[in-house]
Amino acid sequence: MTDIPLKNTKFSVLDLAPVIEGGTPGDSFRNTIDLAKHVEEWGFTRYWMAEHHNMPFIASSATSIAISHVLHHTSTIRVGSGGVMLPNHAPLIVAEQFGTLETLFPDRVDLGLGRAPGTDQLTAQALRRNGNSNPDDFPEQLDELRGYFTGDSRIRAIPGEGLNVPIWLLGSSGFSAQLAGQLGLPFSFASHFSPNNTHGALRLYRQSFQPSETLDEPYVMVGVNVIAADTDEEAQRLATSLQQQFLNLVWNTNKLLQPPVDDMDEIWTTQEEAALQQQLGASIIGSADTVREKLEKFQMDTQADEMMVISQIYDHDARLRSYEIVADIMNK
Repeated sequence: MTDIPLKNTKFSVLDLAPVIEGGTPGDSFRNTIDLAKHVEEWGFTRYWMAEHHNMPFIASSATSIAISHVLHHTSTIRVGSGGVMLPNHAPLIVAEQFGTLETLFPDRVDLGLGRAPGTDQLTAQALRRNGNSNPDDFPEQLDELRGYFTGDSRIRAIPGEGLNVPIWLLGSSGFSAQLAGQLGLPFSFASHFSPNNTHGALRLYRQSFQPSETLDEPYVMVGVNVIAADTDEEAQRLATSLQQQFLNLVWNTNKLLQPPVDDMDEIWTTQEEAALQQQLGASIIGSADTVREKLEKFQMDTQADEMMVISQIYDHDARLRSYEIVADIMNK
């Protein structure tokens, strides 16, 4: 395996459409469009949105509609799902939705797929309407979905059939890593919330990879939290919004994305701080020089072909500035 210099690494964006304290989902989508226009101009490769449900601080639950909104307001950047949680949906519906997007916006649509529900158990039941859908059925659901695009199904997805919608598998463990390798599909790993599983999953993906019509060799994308600012101190302060969000998940309080605070020690216990470090340990927080150094190290450690940057920042202008700093790094 050869080193991939940072200047040859692609950079993309994962937008969770955060709903901030004092804001509305409408504000979130306006910010999404503003961010998408900026990162397209700055040279990012793709802009993905994620499916979550029953989470008041994330607005992108109707993911295909949110993706369509971004596609309508941009012109060149690829837009897709990071991801659609396939067990929540009939594969035929997913094929039709993304076939429609690909028909309207040719060669600009990605379909990233996950096998987790993206929500709690009760909400998953409400989405699926019965208890028959199981994440372990993911390979069969994926095969059914791919059959609609290739036309190898008695049921036709119109639009969808015959279209080349790139499929990515997403994962935070080894299951999807191995499946993506066996099928010769690109793989995106959720390092932004599962850093301790990163190396094992990427190794499994590369070891199990079989060349396919899609790829001749493995293609790895890693998700990474990046909070960049003009100083290390300001970045650390901005990052407290992300830290509070994960704490609220632990506490099951479902608060909206909170403003930054000066001292997290007034909010978390020592044990909670240690627990969050397990999930957020790969986060890259700091000034331009700090972020560049940490991105280079992360790329060297993972040998990723692409990094998908997630910046959960309360203030929209500060969020734009964080991505601008990343853009300056990737364009030098």
